[in-house]
Amino acid sequence: MPKGPEVTVSRDYLRTLEKKVEDLKTLIEVSTIISSTLDFNELMKLVMEKAKKIMDAEACSILFYNKDTNRLEFELALCREEETSEKLKDKISLEMGQGIAGWVAEKQKPLLVKDAATDSRFYKNADKLTGFTTKSLIAAPLIGRGGLIGVAEILNPRNKDSFDDYDVELFQTHCSQIAIAIENALFHKESIGRERLRQELEIAAVVQKSFLPEPPTFKKGSIKASAVNISAKKVGGDIYDFIKHIDGKVGVLIGDVSGKGVSAALYMAKILSEFRYIARMNSTPDETLKNLNSQLLGAPRGMFLTAMYAIIDTVTGEMNVANAGHPPFLWITQEEVKVMTVDSGPPLGIMAVEYPSTSIQLEKGDRLLLLTDGAFDAKNKKGERLSFDKIVEFVEKHMAEKQLIKKLIDHVNDFSQGTDRADDLTLVEINRV
Repeated sequence: MPKGPEVTVSRDYLRTLEKKVEDLKTLIEVSTIISSTLDFNELMKLVMEKAKKIMDAEACSILFYNKDTNRLEFELALCREEETSEKLKDKISLEMGQGIAGWVAEKQKPLLVKDAATDSRFYKNADKLTGFTTKSLIAAPLIGRGGLIGVAEILNPRNKDSFDDYDVELFQTHCSQIAIAIENALFHKESIGRERLRQELEIAAVVQKSFLPEPPTFKKGSIKASAVNISAKKVGGDIYDFIKHIDGKVGVLIGDVSGKGVSAALYMAKILSEFRYIARMNSTPDETLKNLNSQLLGAPRGMFLTAMYAIIDTVTGEMNVANAGHPPFLWITQEEVKVMTVDSGPPLGIMAVEYPSTSIQLEKGDRLLLLTDGAFDAKNKKGERLSFDKIVEFVEKHMAEKQLIKKLIDHVNDFSQGTDRADDLTLVEINRV
């Protein structure tokens, strides 16, 4: 059988072919890595170490796109000096279009720079900060399903003067894998964060409810009180409390802590603990609020409490009330609904002040309705606010209702149906029977 013609190939060709096979093997390894871990920090380091190996380069880096600031921020840099990554994260961020990475992010296409020193787009401050010398680099955009994620860069090939077009193609393929890895890891990280937050909110909700009176009703002598507390995000900052004084009087508190969520709930727990001690040591509402305010002046910045505290004589019906920046309350008599805008001081926890006290006489059959702004700030699907005046109109129309609080809650819920509750809602009703 005659032999066919011999095929001769050069050693350079074979070396090139062998390198491409090795590169393909490494890309397959990267796919395995992507599937093996969802830990974000571990994944970033692994895929970028593989990038250095594939490209046989001195260094590599990833910059993430921050949508809020419209800037690129260093997430990871791998080179000889371990502290380089932290330096870049702390000191360097780029505008869109700034530097090689900014240009790539803006154009969303890869860029080969054979000589960084002669490229006008090259951002020299990063090298000045780290002491690294960038000679040649490739930058490629990281694009996921949701758009631009960031930019990956590979710097300085070890065994040649500059990268070439084959390197660009190879690095671009690797960056497609990196983008998938980042999206998967970020999704996993966010899922874990959401689950952790959900658990924290559930625990905080249990803690919060344990500080509120249970059951939410109270009766002593001729005074009966009841309350409803509905939080906007499982936990919130609205508070109420009932205090029995030894001299035949009762105290009723309503308040609204600034902020929402876990921080507001924890601050609320501190406030109630302080209040219960102070309220039993003081016989007037103005002194109680003054002393509670003193305890809250060292609160974290931006945390404060609007509050109203009333002390009522269960025999005579005489009531003294002090207000710290809280909304007016409604006084429902047999004939009318009065909007009670009593003298007020600032919210608690802002400045040291004296709080004025106002005295009123409750007759048998009179009711008081105390509320937080979650009632009248409720919004409908059109974004329209319910308003305090509308609450007053509703109460005037239903002032004879025995279940007035329930009726009012239903009204607020019907108005805001189809929307997320934006604020906590607390109502306290006081009756002289």
